[in-house]
Amino acid sequence: MKLTKFLDSLARYTITLVLGVILCFGGFHALSSQADTVGEVAQTPINITPDSFVATAVARTGPAVVRIDTEAVVTRQIDPFFDDPFFRDFFGQQFRPPREQRITGQGSGFIIDSTGIILTNAHVVNSADKVTVTLKDGRTFNGQVKGTDEITDLAVVAISPQGQTLPVAPLGDSTNLKVGDWAIAVGNPVGLDNTVTLGIISTIGRSAAKAGIPDKRLDFIQTDAAINPGNSGGPLLNSKGEVIGINTAIRADAMGIGFAIPINKAKTLEKILASGQKVPHPYIGVQMINITPEIAKENNRNPNSPMMVAEVEGILVVQVVPNSPAEKARLRRGDVIIGVNGQPVKDGSDLQKIVERAGINSTLKVKLYRGDRLLELNVKTEQMQGVS
Repeated sequence: MKLTKFLDSLARYTITLVLGVILCFGGFHALSSQADTVGEVAQTPINITPDSFVATAVARTGPAVVRIDTEAVVTRQIDPFFDDPFFRDFFGQQFRPPREQRITGQGSGFIIDSTGIILTNAHVVNSADKVTVTLKDGRTFNGQVKGTDEITDLAVVAISPQGQTLPVAPLGDSTNLKVGDWAIAVGNPVGLDNTVTLGIISTIGRSAAKAGIPDKRLDFIQTDAAINPGNSGGPLLNSKGEVIGINTAIRADAMGIGFAIPINKAKTLEKILASGQKVPHPYIGVQMINITPEIAKENNRNPNSPMMVAEVEGILVVQVVPNSPAEKARLRRGDVIIGVNGQPVKDGSDLQKIVERAGINSTLKVKLYRGDRLLELNVKTEQMQGVS
């Protein structure tokens, strides 16, 4: 009886052991197969193109980017001391300083038309007596400045291809930009031709006043792509190689902050500049700052304040330009503008945009506080003084 039980137990243990060995080796085989499969997936090469999008973008537009060299002759006033006969007799003519001095400069630009039309910055070619345009392939042309506009810092230069084929830069659409988009700056910084830098669009619609460039009247593209002296007038590209802006300014007190003129702004002015016409810049002639009730109250509590202002939110007139539309309409220092043509205004850039859209010789109904009095004055816009 006991022997029979022992044999039954032995048989069960033997069967269990055999099944365990089979399952173990089967599982090991399965795991080995899975490991082989995983290894094969990991070794599959990633499909990488030989060129980056930057190289592709620059290859598309880079040949149309040019170097612009300028020369200008500056006449200097000579101190009367050097014209004294005694001085000339004693020291000789070799000590007489020259009345004329030749000044050279360099910038960038890009060809936008096969006939030889080039966009660049006004400050690159202003007052230039001689302009030389050099293409990336080494060809050199004499350039003619067709028109400049200091307020937008835009200029058009023309070259004569004389039957030669010219590369043309494709123009993009700056209204579709988003913060974080790629930005590629191309130009000739500090004399280093055909230099490319990469960054992103940091901000769009940065007003010139807030960018610290108060003598300009436009909204900039802000980028962290490196822009250095000599980049001025060169293109800012998107990832497709299309021109979205014209590199124009850098902040000397900051790193990684550069500004470009939106290409759509240049598109609207290119034909005007190419024809040598004056770019219209309507103005009313006030210097202004934004003001809030809190700032106004603080000002009014100060016994040394030069003026008392209305404790409202608006635009404080701090100076009226002599012989300007504002002076003719009898705006005064200390007035607080709160609306134009029925539209509330709280920021100087908003007022500037309204004036720009109105055009020249348009009458604006300006609502303002003068002390505690609410007034409405008619101001007729004019072409900005000193703009040629």
